[in-house]
Amino acid sequence: MFMFDRMDEKLVRAVMETIPAEITVIDANDEVVAWNRHENRLFHRPMTSMGLNFRKCHPAHSLAKVEQIIAEMKAGTRQKARFWIQAKVGDERHMILVEFFALRSEDGHYIGCLEVTQDIEEQRRLAGEKRLLD
Repeated sequence: MFMFDRMDEKLVRAVMETIPAEITVIDANDEVVAWNRHENRLFHRPMTSMGLNFRKCHPAHSLAKVEQIIAEMKAGTRQKARFWIQAKVGDERHMILVEFFALRSEDGHYIGCLEVTQDIEEQRRLAGEKRLLD
């Protein structure tokens, strides 16, 4: 049983928009097929990106590495990739975590890639404990 079977489209949309991360999905044909948080993304995606090959959506300076990651995922030699950068958010520089995850069918075949981007500056500053409802 798929644990999300009871979720209707409205609930799925609310979950996707509430997740505190930017998510972009490319399919097995390397096309951008979905993303969340359209209005307030760190890395804005114009609507014209929908259906494009991911190669047309990535900055030139990182494209070769992204192509390598995707090729290794397709070959089955990589399941994920993680890196972090400093980027301007408002007037400050924040640590941004970017992760790529291979999407696989139940039988293990590559069906796409999930890119997850998070501003982790606040998490980096955590110290001690904060208990529930403190």
